[in-house]
Amino acid sequence: MKLSKDLSAFCARLGHEFGDPALLIRALTHSSLSSETRPDNQRLEFLGDRVLGLVMAEAVLAQDPYAPEGTLAPRFNALVRKETCADVARAIDLGAVLKLGKSEMMTGGRRKNALLGDAMEAVIAAVYEDAGFDAARKLVLRLWADRIATVDTDARDAKTALQEWAQARGQMPPDYVEIARSGPDHAPVFVIEVRLANGESARAEARAKRAAEQAAARALLERIDGP
Repeated sequence: MKLSKDLSAFCARLGHEFGDPALLIRALTHSSLSSETRPDNQRLEFLGDRVLGLVMAEAVLAQDPYAPEGTLAPRFNALVRKETCADVARAIDLGAVLKLGKSEMMTGGRRKNALLGDAMEAVIAAVYEDAGFDAARKLVLRLWADRIATVDTDARDAKTALQEWAQARGQMPPDYVEIARSGPDHAPVFVIEVRLANGESARAEARAKRAAEQAAARALLERIDGP
């Protein structure tokens, strides 16, 4: 099977040439386009999630040989969560080659975190099936390299940290308020303001409400914990 020009370009961005191109096509096929003769990527996504998990578990252990489990767990979670997988997918423009049904095409499926994250995991599994675990490990470590290097910062759950800060000072939990929402329904942008009982507040925006809440909490933490 010969890959199309766009899929060949994607392989170059991915850094893996498939011995069995059918694996890549399956990894990129969303259930909205699947049929009896065109399997979707859900089974590969299931496998890829486990391959990614093992590679990331090894990576966080190797990065800090003396860290306790309580420190390792949030780092691991930050590296394997769906939003991170989607960000990696965007970095290699995976969305451009996703195979979607009309309904998903019309609702911006190429930009959705869930679809991108699932497809990224499916592609990892496709590499594993095509060339083995070592090839999949090398791929993941290369694509996630910058995130592994900064994971200690990324792993900090800002909302939890801000709530603990407030409780330690006898305050009510922070309040998160949606200030604005813009953009089309399939790709909204949220502006969230976090407010403390003492009057302190901060705002942030993101494409997902949870991400905007975390960003707002992080911004407020940096202010109240700063010099």
